Amino acid sequence: MSILPSGGVLRPEFSVGAGRKLEVRSQLGTGKTSDIVDQRRHARFKLDVAIRVYPRNSPVIRGSTVDISESGISAMLLEEVPIGEIVRLEFALPMGDVELLALVRHRSAFRYGMQFLEAGSAQSMIGRTCRQLSIAHDLRDSKSV
Repeated sequence: MSILPSGGVLRPEFSVGAGRKLEVRSQLGTGKTSDIVDQRRHARFKLDVAIRVYPRNSPVIRGSTVDISESGISAMLLEEVPIGEIVRLEFALPMGDVELLALVRHRSAFRYGMQFLEAGSAQSMIGRTCRQLSIAHDLRDSKSV
């Protein structure tokens, strides 16, 4: 929000565009827009590793991860897991194997989003991995400029 010289207030207009980007448009009709990338608590980083999901009262479901953040992970699974289900996850990171509980929060076709529920050594390892992935991402970006 900006204060105009006339004393009026300029309020931005928000709309969700394709790719889950939030588009901010000024009221002055200048046509200028800026994208604010997917507002989340933690940044997500591409991660393609095998994952095992253990739902309650069901056999293991195997899949592959798509991305990870400090608060959750998304994975492609070929079998259905109910939204709201608490599951045990097992996957490997460069620093070691991870085993922790997660809540299934979202599903889009075969892609599932799961929120980590535990703190501790697994969460610490995930945080360190995300920081390393962030640095690697920043280095790639700086080389492409």
